Amino acid sequence: MARPGAACPPPARRVMVAARALLFWALVYSYCGVCACIAGLRLLWSIGRRPGETFRWVVRENPPACLNDPSLGTHCYVRIKDSGLRFHYVAAGERGKPLMLLLHGFPEFWYSWRHQLREFKSEYRVVALDLRGYGETDAPSHKESYKLDCLIADIKDILESLGYNKCVLIGHDWGGMIAWLVAICYPEMVTKLIVVNFPHPSVFTEYILRHPSQLIKSGYYFFFQMPWFPEFMFTLNDFKVLKSLFTSQATGIGRKGCRLTAEDIEAYLYVFSQPGALTGPINHYRTIFSCLPLQHHEVSMPTLLLWGERDAFMEVEMAEITRIYVKNHFRLTILSEASHWLQQDQPDIVNKLIWTFLKEETKRKRE
Repeated sequence: MARPGAACPPPARRVMVAARALLFWALVYSYCGVCACIAGLRLLWSIGRRPGETFRWVVRENPPACLNDPSLGTHCYVRIKDSGLRFHYVAAGERGKPLMLLLHGFPEFWYSWRHQLREFKSEYRVVALDLRGYGETDAPSHKESYKLDCLIADIKDILESLGYNKCVLIGHDWGGMIAWLVAICYPEMVTKLIVVNFPHPSVFTEYILRHPSQLIKSGYYFFFQMPWFPEFMFTLNDFKVLKSLFTSQATGIGRKGCRLTAEDIEAYLYVFSQPGALTGPINHYRTIFSCLPLQHHEVSMPTLLLWGERDAFMEVEMAEITRIYVKNHFRLTILSEASHWLQQDQPDIVNKLIWTFLKEETKRKRE
């Protein structure tokens, strides 16, 4: 309800706002239709070439040994009181040490942080989370349960359930989006922010509307608005799309990177081949346009942004623009030979850069 005496927006302005909203949603659904048509053509092409293979879907019954590697840590579960959801995570390092919380992207899960679990457990309690809807974490059935405010609240509640009031927060891809927003909404809970291959959310929403090249690279955001069809497309040819994302020359880990082993690929296939396993992850994207555009927000803690220049999904120009939203120490490092999957692609370099940032901040505080 408007405050007494508050002026109502003039009719012309209301019409302009409504027109902009109409154009925005027209763009969303038009591009969604384009992406659906492209996916449909690919499906027909696959059926025409190899009809017997197109609909093959093998559910992996047993996890590969790498998912139970004791050097990665211990599998744990925590139930959040407010939402009632049970979250799965893998923890390494002694309890009581400072917390380092790791948020994965799409289509990943806790295992994408295996190199960091091993590396930082000497000085941190390292927790690699399965986000809401992923892996062994509960997956609500309604897409409204995946709105950004729910995902942000998850991280706050998990932190408190683990017995901490602050952490070093690290996010990659979609997990990077969540990490930025947690840092904005709950700055007192984030001592240091590290984001891998995702710009500040305001940079992303502004840039994508002004640069058609990024709009095309982000086409999956629009494609994922459709019900059930995206999940179906992922299952074709026994999850060929999933394998290709990590291994192809266009989108996969680079030639100079740390290529995924056959067992690593099986780990991903084990998680995402389970019936219904893709719906929760894709639901994260199905509510995003109702939350856009986001307002400009400043980040107040020391921030490290790592970026693989060969990222097939995010243009590197967004990385530098992010600087204007961080009102504290900001460090940007762009790795020229690295892909979108940076922490898996160049783990030794990424780990070294994180250590340098963490030690640098500690030294600065002492001085």
